[in-house]
Amino acid sequence: MRSSVPVVVITGASAGVGRAVVRRFAQDHAKIALIARGEDGLQAAAEEVRHAGGQAIILPCDVSDHTAIEAAADEVEGTFGPIDIWINVAFAGILSTFIDTDPEDYKRVTEVTYLGQVNGTRAALKRMLPRNRGSIVLTGSALAYRGIPLQSAYCGAKHAIQGFQDSVRSELSHLGRRINIAMVQLPGVNTPQFDWIKTNLAMKPKPASPPYQPEVAAEAIYFAAHAKRKQIMVGLPTIKAIWGDRIASPLLDRYLGWTAFKGQQDRQPVEMDRRDNLWTPVAGDHGAHGRFDAVARSFSPQLFTTMHRKWLFAGLAFAVGLASISKK
Repeated sequence: MRSSVPVVVITGASAGVGRAVVRRFAQDHAKIALIARGEDGLQAAAEEVRHAGGQAIILPCDVSDHTAIEAAADEVEGTFGPIDIWINVAFAGILSTFIDTDPEDYKRVTEVTYLGQVNGTRAALKRMLPRNRGSIVLTGSALAYRGIPLQSAYCGAKHAIQGFQDSVRSELSHLGRRINIAMVQLPGVNTPQFDWIKTNLAMKPKPASPPYQPEVAAEAIYFAAHAKRKQIMVGLPTIKAIWGDRIASPLLDRYLGWTAFKGQQDRQPVEMDRRDNLWTPVAGDHGAHGRFDAVARSFSPQLFTTMHRKWLFAGLAFAVGLASISKK
């Protein structure tokens, strides 16, 4: 007999969007496995889950290591039982022109951001396929469709995830399996990443446009884990980037070349002793929010419409019906 309490695995759970996702699932009193490298953040996240009435285990590991992810998945099922939901959030990035990016750093971003989600999906599917149930969420970005300067490694990895999703969903359809793999395309989000992403630039990294709060991203990811849709886009900037690229991609190349270098750099210079988390985690509990609370958006009308489209369409149809009756 299945428990009504879901077993959820979240990678990148120690901070940022992943931490906000942990808090959202904790509201369901879920059994949550927390995967990340930073043990300080994992311990704090686990305490939040338990305080909310859920259960948590911490599994410190690097998502780019497929053997470590397989071992983590075994420990989850040995502790909590069958995995119901696997959320891939972990990523790495570097702010640099392509030509100035060290090849090993480039490889590292690709292995964490792309292969990390591949490894998580593989571990989840190996356990979900025999049961013919489960939900997997890939965390994407507007940059999965529209690359921007200074983030070629990250953009390339997000593009790869989008193609990976198409392929694996097609294979599941061929097999007739009822396992959904959704991808959530996020805009800029107010997380600690801007204070620990590696950068080769003189000024502090910042989002190219006013970001959304991590709770908005978490709500979208939570919804994607339950809604059985292929893709969820979050925020009007994401819609504009994706459709703008489809309509006028060469023009966007020029526009972003003109605006996005300055747009991704803050007014303050990078500190001399600044640490980044590309190769090793930055110690401490960094929570979910970054330093942009004053300008971050806490609500997305576009996401609300996406999540409630059935009710909105039903309401619109009802209103049209009433209008037609009143004219008779």
